[in-house]
Amino acid sequence: MARKDLGQAKEARKDEFYTQLSDIEKELVHYREYFRDKVVFCNCDDPYESNFFKYFALNFNALGLKKLIATCYDGSPIAQQELPLFPEAETEPKRKAYKVEISEVPDLDGNGTTDLTDVQLLLQSSHHNVKSELTQNGSFDSPECIELLKQADIVVTNPPFSLFREYLALLEKYEKQFIIIGNTNALTYKETFRMFQQDKIRTGYTNFNVGMFFQVPDNWEKYHHIENGKKIARVSTSCWFTNLPVSRHNEELILIKKYSPEDYPKYDNYDGINVNTYTDIPYDYPGAIGVPVTFLDKYNPEQFEIIKFRKGDDDKDLTVNGKSPYFRILIRNKKPQIS
Repeated sequence: MARKDLGQAKEARKDEFYTQLSDIEKELVHYREYFRDKVVFCNCDDPYESNFFKYFALNFNALGLKKLIATCYDGSPIAQQELPLFPEAETEPKRKAYKVEISEVPDLDGNGTTDLTDVQLLLQSSHHNVKSELTQNGSFDSPECIELLKQADIVVTNPPFSLFREYLALLEKYEKQFIIIGNTNALTYKETFRMFQQDKIRTGYTNFNVGMFFQVPDNWEKYHHIENGKKIARVSTSCWFTNLPVSRHNEELILIKKYSPEDYPKYDNYDGINVNTYTDIPYDYPGAIGVPVTFLDKYNPEQFEIIKFRKGDDDKDLTVNGKSPYFRILIRNKKPQIS
């Protein structure tokens, strides 16, 4: 489903994938220390529907947030549909761009703790005045939302897959920390690859090969199952990206294969050897090694150097015996065990 449908989504802009709370909790638990006293911005998230907003609103005090900002854009095809935060609310804005800014989540219902009821009362309270309409369309790249972005310390959301390049460029331009979801095909974008090469981005903690389940618009014809009356699709080519520290990218790969010319063919158009999986990287080879792009999920910049992407000396795709292996990255082992 994922690769074909994501291609269709890019053409039709039907790429609103709404993230499940369980997937958000599973990933964000690893970054809790980085949120204290920080302004978190969810700039692709209707507060009444987004599980990103729900996560941070419910954990506002536990995380020690300074502020939570969320914005949605005008005309979302899943507006008022995706796992509503407050399904019984009748006063929520309808398909209109607006923002919510929260600087505290007090115990408004007086039950001795802060929970979803307190968040709902906070949004409904005229006294706290946390909600206001945007004058523009609410798109993450609108001048109004960029001004909010400038206030933020960390951006956490699931941006439209078809606009991932533009979205990531904006975060880089304003030098923001981020934890975002993207299509694994983004690993092949030259912009993303450059950031990997410069150690400005890495994959997150969630298993790279598992994929995630998202709610999709009602007009999607292909989906995995129905849950609470909503269409749920599995997107196998999805993963987390961040520029925050990820401990597993500091772990060295244990290499067990020894180099031999018979087992490791050389490229026709580059002085390097080809391997078909990261487990075949030889521990004793000091030169260039071509690995699948998914190696980036294992990449430790202390152990390996990224040389270049995909192309040989003739600026054409790398080939072995006249055939091009799929999307290779050229790396070098910084610590070859040469006897």
